[in-house]
Amino acid sequence: MNMFAGLGGAALVLCLSATTVAAQETWVMASGYPEDSFFTKTIRQFIEEVETAADGELTIDLRPNDELIKLDAIRRAVQSGQVQLGEIRFGVYGNESPMYTLDSLPNVASDYDEAEKLMEAQKPWFDEAFGDDGIRILTYMPWPGQGFYTNFEVTDGSQFEDVRLRIYSPATQRMGELLGFEATILPFAEVPQAFSTGLIEALFTSGQTGNDIQAWDYATHFTYTGSMHNKNAIIVNERALSRLSPELQEAIVTAGKNATETAWELSRQAGEETIAALEEKGMSVSEASPELQTKLDAIGEQMLEEFRAEASESEIAVLDAYLASK
Repeated sequence: MNMFAGLGGAALVLCLSATTVAAQETWVMASGYPEDSFFTKTIRQFIEEVETAADGELTIDLRPNDELIKLDAIRRAVQSGQVQLGEIRFGVYGNESPMYTLDSLPNVASDYDEAEKLMEAQKPWFDEAFGDDGIRILTYMPWPGQGFYTNFEVTDGSQFEDVRLRIYSPATQRMGELLGFEATILPFAEVPQAFSTGLIEALFTSGQTGNDIQAWDYATHFTYTGSMHNKNAIIVNERALSRLSPELQEAIVTAGKNATETAWELSRQAGEETIAALEEKGMSVSEASPELQTKLDAIGEQMLEEFRAEASESEIAVLDAYLASK
């Protein structure tokens, strides 16, 4: 009798142990940027907060720098459940809707205060669009202000005619063309090779990207315009999220909101630090001239009108809400 009781107790322990193991879960997260990027630093802080709240219930395996999935395929991977979490760049999807590149229109939101107001105006639209695909946006992460990487001094922008420029979205391609460039959309990872082979001669992006690709190996000048603060996001598969305990779901959503605040702070720091780093590497760094900014203002106004002509009523309502908040 004691023997059977002992066996029953052992079975109970084994059963409880199996239940404990089964309750533990590992999620995979894909991102497109290197470890030293402020985006990845933001994600690491998000993961740390989630895992602390999970207390062993959930761990997150981050695969940065396009290690697992290329940046432009991450949204689909999260939607399908291939990975539970991902980092995306909204501008990648500019061919689907002009909303994804509204923050890429030059000088429409040219500083962080305006960029934050634009983010708030866009949130309801993004929540609905991503929700329809079974995805929830947890965090918004802004890029620092941007500028032109060239092998010549930029004055009024007249030097841009027929120069081969790398950009990253349909909106920035349109801006480049209006400035006289031959603009080509290329993924971040292909930029160094494109410079080396002569496919591109110039680059429009942030100081962060300039450091990530060691732009001083390809260009001599960085002309800062500000111009825009495009956004990345942390997204989660809604089905995967719903399978967690309500308490952990709430903790993940809270960590996402906290990560938004972290990202805006780190973006500001990165903007200053990465531009200083370009100078330290020997690049000539300067502010855009009033003449160039005037051109960008005019192009931004033209592209706003093009946005209105292409956008749906709900998208135009987002733009109007943003403009009213300025």
